Amino acid sequence: MFRFLLNSLPRPLLIRLSYVFRQVAPMLYAGKQVECPVCGRSFSKFLSYGSKTAHRQNVLCPYCLSLERHRLMWLYLRERTNFFDDELDVLHIAPEQCFYGKFKKLANIDYFTGDLESPLAEYHFDLHDIPFEANKFDVVICNHVMEHVEDDLQCMSELHRVLKPGGWGIMQVPIDYSRAQTYEDSTITSPEDREKHFWQKDHVRLYGRDYPDRLEKAGFKVKRDEFVKQLGNEARERYRLQEEEVIYFLTKEKGTP
Repeated sequence: MFRFLLNSLPRPLLIRLSYVFRQVAPMLYAGKQVECPVCGRSFSKFLSYGSKTAHRQNVLCPYCLSLERHRLMWLYLRERTNFFDDELDVLHIAPEQCFYGKFKKLANIDYFTGDLESPLAEYHFDLHDIPFEANKFDVVICNHVMEHVEDDLQCMSELHRVLKPGGWGIMQVPIDYSRAQTYEDSTITSPEDREKHFWQKDHVRLYGRDYPDRLEKAGFKVKRDEFVKQLGNEARERYRLQEEEVIYFLTKEKGTP
């Protein structure tokens, strides 16, 4: 039942339903086997989630809807960055439901959210042409977006443009680490074929190990951080994290126009 619900309903409706479901989730999934560091709650297990091609068991927090990548991101921001401490101007593209409310309440950040259509976004625009001046933001966050856009290099370059020199960003994407090169084919257009080739029906490419090269081409300095491996087996299992996920920590060097 839950698998059908999670994979069939539009994301906005799923988010609205989550506000109802979260009232009973602690009772239905009472336990201490898994923990979500984003909402701070523990459960007997997480829910399953994903497309037919990339379906995973025990990954979706029933309370805040965090997935593996969200929980890793939260831990990384807390342990490796100044996100929760310094005064920062932050641009968050396609804000995730599990982060939005928490980030918006942070007194230390001036929080800007942007997306083409998301109801969570304050500003609506095409990522290929961001309507902010250059060097405006201390931090840019844009996760699981680049696999959807027509020209990812243009979008990356736009995010680099609006980032202040000395600022930093995180732009995670799905990566097939068995591939050396990113796989793109503009003739693949049907939802069924896109799911087969790119893991999801609305993806237009599948990134390979060359993803950081593309970020560097857009102007970023890229640090490859295997933070998840440093957490240890017990923490990875408790938070249900993907051991192979790498955080690409991006910076804009000072003196860059």
